[in-house]
Amino acid sequence: MQAVYVDMPGGPESLLLRNIPRPQPRNGQVLIKVHATALNRADLLQRRGLYPPPPGESDIIGLEVAGTVDTLGLGVKSSWKPDDRVMALLCGGGYAEYVAVPEELLMPVPPNLTFCQAAAVPEAWLTAFQLLVLVAQVKEGEVVLVHAGASGVGTAAVQLVRLFGAVPIITAGSPEKLKMAEELGAAAGFNYKEESFAQGVCDFTGGKGANIILDCIGGRNWEQNVSCLATDGRWVLYGTLGGRTVEGDLFGRLLSKRGHLLSSLLRSRNLQLVLPHLLPVIDSTFTLGDIAEAHRHMEANKNTGKIVINVIPQNQETH
Repeated sequence: MQAVYVDMPGGPESLLLRNIPRPQPRNGQVLIKVHATALNRADLLQRRGLYPPPPGESDIIGLEVAGTVDTLGLGVKSSWKPDDRVMALLCGGGYAEYVAVPEELLMPVPPNLTFCQAAAVPEAWLTAFQLLVLVAQVKEGEVVLVHAGASGVGTAAVQLVRLFGAVPIITAGSPEKLKMAEELGAAAGFNYKEESFAQGVCDFTGGKGANIILDCIGGRNWEQNVSCLATDGRWVLYGTLGGRTVEGDLFGRLLSKRGHLLSSLLRSRNLQLVLPHLLPVIDSTFTLGDIAEAHRHMEANKNTGKIVINVIPQNQETH
């Protein structure tokens, strides 16, 4: 099969397409013929050698796929059968034509979704659901500030917050991204490049602040986050795109709000899979041969929604 390898950590040019042996499903695993995969920020870190897979997992990049069941390993107890349409969250191995997945990580592809759309579901929607429900425990009527509101996780979070009866507000870096998030249901949006989002949140909430902040930025945002966090609010950190270190009185400021600082990392969890019923937002599509260009597109922060890699061209799909 063809798969993308990284021989030496580095830039997008270090991504190499190679022919390698097809994986064999182990006990309790299902081999998927991959039709599409999708990019995540963690992929960029792994390419640079900063986010290794868990021990024993594939060192091929890629955290989510959609495709068809090819082969069932021994000991598979579920009712999957060859050619079933499936999507899955992975610990690795998605940038390839085949990947072996534990059966408990498989989800059926809803009939209204293409493989391209389905590939954009597992990581973003499960992350958003986990952050909102399992970590932040969102409640009806609460105000939820979503950073990077036009990203894959951000667009999923906006829709889920609305579904749960709460109020989503977002930050993004361009008018186009703000408009798209608002079309999905965001009640307000703030361009972090041009204004203080903390002031915007305080104005929107009448000075009360956000009950929940979903934060994939980290370091550079901490002062504004604490400033616009409501008393007894929950600040959920799940990424550090803006740095891992802080300077200043973080603890004192957080204590003054009786704030809760929570954190989560999807790859390290055993997941209770939840099948969303809303459509993912697709920014652009590439092929495996264009994987370096897809990484450059994400690194330039050009995407609104998910970047999808069509492993099998859509005009060749049989479903």
